[in-house]
Amino acid sequence: MSIPSQIAAALSLWIDTVARTMSARLERARGARQIAISEDDEGFLTLCLISKASKDADLPSCCIPLVEGEIGEPLSSEWSAAMKGAMVDLALRPSRFVFRPLELPGRAVEFLDGIIRAQIDRLTPWSPGEAVFHWTPPQAIADDHVELTVVATARAAVTSLAQGFLDLGAAGVEISTAAPGMERIAVYNQRLGGQAGSGRLRLALIAVLATTGVLAMLSIGLGGIVTDSYDAEQQQIQRRIAERRAIARGSQGGPGSSALELLARRKQTMPSAVIALEELSGLLPDHTYATELRIEGDKLQVSGLTHDAPSLIQILEQSPHFASAGFFAPTTRAANEPGERFHIETRIKPQFGSGT
Repeated sequence: MSIPSQIAAALSLWIDTVARTMSARLERARGARQIAISEDDEGFLTLCLISKASKDADLPSCCIPLVEGEIGEPLSSEWSAAMKGAMVDLALRPSRFVFRPLELPGRAVEFLDGIIRAQIDRLTPWSPGEAVFHWTPPQAIADDHVELTVVATARAAVTSLAQGFLDLGAAGVEISTAAPGMERIAVYNQRLGGQAGSGRLRLALIAVLATTGVLAMLSIGLGGIVTDSYDAEQQQIQRRIAERRAIARGSQGGPGSSALELLARRKQTMPSAVIALEELSGLLPDHTYATELRIEGDKLQVSGLTHDAPSLIQILEQSPHFASAGFFAPTTRAANEPGERFHIETRIKPQFGSGT
């Protein structure tokens, strides 16, 4: 399963869970009558009112037989009236269900519905379409794994039993079971109009999520547009500032500051790199080798190998083309090199002939 499919499945499961929870709470908020029904080992159903209205205060519990998965006898008139619009919580015997332990990696907890549905035909005698199932809360075990118990039964059996109570007037039926030492697990839930209500809640949640996503995308898009606009405006302002500075520098030069005159002045004041290199090649002794040379403005930096690094300072100082010579990094000597590795920086003094 691809990552987008996993995200879509997780969102769908979350939406279904929230819709069912909200629908159940809305039913409770409406004050619907609650009837608890439990099955004993002999196949009898015991009906008991949990939430009693004033007119149901004297209604006693009753027992009815369960014959081949169907209600074996009609209810009394009092219980028939109490069943109208009630929410039924039906707890069946564990023998009607299949309990299968399952161990999974810890990361699989987010996708339990899809994972268990894909393996239900291996865990139970039924296919995913023929079974209703749920599972106990996952418990962490060693090696970043979790264990849980899958509870399943045949869909046809529980749907026919639930439909029997819906036909008697119940507004909804929840079927659950519990093995010894295990909490109750609800495996089936059916409501009259509940599917439509849950469907409306599901559509509302999808609409809310879609609206939130669209608003987030619009916010990101508008943020990008505003940022690009600010960047373009900033670049335009910087260009204008540069133009104004260039105009200001030109106006400070007086009447003789045309582009050609500025270029000529630059030529007369800036030292010539060619002349400096020619002078340096003539000054360096035969035992000296330049391996790196850099000119920045009127600064010349030269690095290389020589037998006598201090003598190079004196040689450069004596030249009319250089001044203020000195080491800008320590002089070192390696075992595999024939001399000292030097790093000298000096200032280039402009020298021009009559033709310049």
